[in-house]
Amino acid sequence: QVQLEESGGGLVQAGGSLRLSCAASGLPFGRFHMGWFRQAPGKEREIVASIRWHGTETYYTNAVKGRFTISRDNAKNTVYLQMNSLNPEDTAIYYCAAKYLSGSYYTSTPSEWNYWGQGTQVTVSS
Repeated sequence: QVQLEESGGGLVQAGGSLRLSCAASGLPFGRFHMGWFRQAPGKEREIVASIRWHGTETYYTNAVKGRFTISRDNAKNTVYLQMNSLNPEDTAIYYCAAKYLSGSYYTSTPSEWNYWGQGTQVTVSS
């Protein structure tokens, strides 16, 4: 049974930082691309960042470039999202996702990702 478990969300003031973690089990982690999505109230789920299975290529949506960093540790079956300079527009539920190696590792279409975590709430106060 595949499980993706996010942690690290919470309430932070604007300008602050958070580090999200996603621990994966039940799948060959090193053979999956990994991504972080977010969904704010009333909005569609959007891709935030993604990373190739080997970790040497990453993708970021324009809104987070220069502020967020995605990384992975295949030995620990874990993917991370370091979020700096947070602003209220970053408030959302953040989801971890895993994708088979076929196709693009940065597809923004949620249905093309194969496994999802339950999500963790990130709230940025002004």
